[in-house]
Amino acid sequence: MKHRIIVLGAGYAGGYAAGQLARRLHADDVGITVVNAEPDFVERMRLHQLAAGQDLRRHRLADLFAGTGIHLRPARVTAVDVEHRTVTVTGGEGVDHLGYDTLLYALGSAAADHGVPGVAEHAHPVADRPSALRLRHRLDELGEHGAVLVVGGNLTAIEAATEIAESRPHLDVTLVTAGELGGRLGPKARRHLLRAFDRFGITVHENTTVDRVEASGATATHRTFTADAVVWAAGFTAHPLAAAAGLEVADNGQILVDRMMRSVSHAGVYAAGDSVHVIGDNGRPLPMSCASAGLTSGQAVAAIIGDLTGREVPTTSLSYVGNHISLGRRDGIFQAVDGDARSKTWALRGRPAARFKAVILRGAAFGMGHPTFGMPTRRYRVARAAEAAVA
Repeated sequence: MKHRIIVLGAGYAGGYAAGQLARRLHADDVGITVVNAEPDFVERMRLHQLAAGQDLRRHRLADLFAGTGIHLRPARVTAVDVEHRTVTVTGGEGVDHLGYDTLLYALGSAAADHGVPGVAEHAHPVADRPSALRLRHRLDELGEHGAVLVVGGNLTAIEAATEIAESRPHLDVTLVTAGELGGRLGPKARRHLLRAFDRFGITVHENTTVDRVEASGATATHRTFTADAVVWAAGFTAHPLAAAAGLEVADNGQILVDRMMRSVSHAGVYAAGDSVHVIGDNGRPLPMSCASAGLTSGQAVAAIIGDLTGREVPTTSLSYVGNHISLGRRDGIFQAVDGDARSKTWALRGRPAARFKAVILRGAAFGMGHPTFGMPTRRYRVARAAEAAVA
């Protein structure tokens, strides 16, 4: 009987990991199922472009996984039973219970509302494609006149505000952040960021905390912001299914793992991407990001292959080197960080940074369809003794 591997989520972490596992483990020994809510690989780092009105290339997972032997199940994961090793999914085929021997949990994250009233009813996050498309439709409705309020000061908020302002210059765009806009950037990068906001005509309110979102805008202490559309980009939270399943999680809901991405509470469960709480090489938790997805999925794949084949598990790098920020289509910032995750004085800025990020994004999409590009193509056999050891 084949060893059953289920991968939950086919984003930057899960999709790439599934492809690597399929191409590096022998097909006679393993059966791999990928469960994803959508039939496509969604380039999450481009969702602000989609929301602003740009059409993105479609990446069908069936095409990306063609020839790998992966069984793709387009469905929502509604429950995980780690005691009986089953996953409950709901999709076009109805409700089903899938059994697994090894589980790679990579369901990612969602927009965090921080308990602010009205966010769910009136705000537009850009954390997934359906939300981005709803925002796009709302912006289309505004036509030539309207006000957009972006709440948040992180990378997603910055990218959403600048993308909307560039793509729809007739709209008035305002950003409200509880802290300082770009406060974690180095001085050169922050000056470049503020100049970009001035160029786009984006109004910025710093050190202002939104405490309610309404149909007509949002309110903060002693202040009201009128807006026709509120974009909620105030951070992310882990998918709640992990905690509901009984997996040991951190305070933010991320799965607690060892250095190899194995769950510390349940054998046979691994995690990667935004779902995982892991300490990077700098001694700090890796942030939720595409870069972290690549780092953690690589380590998870190495651990699964090693644990199933009896091979030594290599320790892959968990070194976070910097942040990419798009400022529209022709401008950007790459802020390098040091070993303590503090911004360095050096940063790549302007058109070169925008081109650099475009290359990274194309590389991520390419890696989905070519998971072992440049790697040995040997497929490893599952060692039954090793398989029993991780059961």
